[in-house]
Amino acid sequence: MTMNATPPCLNLHIDGVIARITFNNPAARNAMTWPMYEELKTICDSLAANPSIRVAIFRGAGDKAFVSGSDIQQFVDLKKDEAYEVAVDNIFSSLQQLPMPTIALIEGLAVGSGLLIATACDFRISTLDARFGIPVARTLGNCLSPSNLSWISAHLGVPMVKKMLLTSELIKAPELLASGYLYETVAAEEITQAADALANKLAALAPITQKASKLTLARLLQNNLPECTDLMRETYNSQDFKEGVNAFLEGRPPKWAGK
Repeated sequence: MTMNATPPCLNLHIDGVIARITFNNPAARNAMTWPMYEELKTICDSLAANPSIRVAIFRGAGDKAFVSGSDIQQFVDLKKDEAYEVAVDNIFSSLQQLPMPTIALIEGLAVGSGLLIATACDFRISTLDARFGIPVARTLGNCLSPSNLSWISAHLGVPMVKKMLLTSELIKAPELLASGYLYETVAAEEITQAADALANKLAALAPITQKASKLTLARLLQNNLPECTDLMRETYNSQDFKEGVNAFLEGRPPKWAGK
C-alpha cells in the first residue's frame, strides 16, 4: 500500500509489516504545515487500528532535514492563545501512543516540532552530522506545552532541555548518542540499512509485550501534568511572539521587548 500526494504532505508506504512515513516538504526542509499535522494524526490513527503493522519508520524527504519545525506562515493569524499547543499535543499523543515500536530516521536537522516528533518515536537513528534543538528563544518567542516539555525532559534530561530552550543551541549527534537519546549514528549512505536492521529486529519480538511496555511508560510520563495555561497564554499573546513571527517572515533579527 502506498499513499503519495504532492508536497507539502506526508507519504505512507506499507512494506509488509513495516510502515514507512515520509515528511515530504523538502523545499522548506520538511517544515510542518497544519494539513501535514492533520495527516500525521490520520496516519497514526490508521496504523494504530492495523494489527498487521509491527514497526513504523518516520523520515524526512531529502537529506537536509527530518523536520525543521512548523511552517511559520500559519502563526500570522493565530488568535486563540494556547490553542495551537493544545492541538499539537493531541496530534503528538497519537504518535506517542502507537502500539508498535517506532523509529525516527534523521538526516540533517531535527528542530522545533521536528525534535518533538523524533522524541515521540521510540528509537532515533541519525547521520553523524545531524543537529537537534528547539531554538524558539532565538526565532519565534513562543513556548512548549507542559506535556511536550515533560516528554522531552524524560528523554533528554532537564539540563539538556534547558540548554536547547534557554540558549537556542543546536546539539550535534555525537553528544546525544553518548547520552542514550540516539540509538545509533551512521554515515548517510548507511542510514536506511541501519533503520531496516532495527525494524526487522523489533518486528521479530512479542508485539503485545512491546505495546504494554511502551504505553505504560507513556502513561507514566503523562500522569499528573501541571496546569500551565497561564504561561502558554502569556507567551502566545505577547508582543514578542508577534515580533518573532513578523521578523522571521521578513528575514530580519527579532527585537525582543519582554512584553
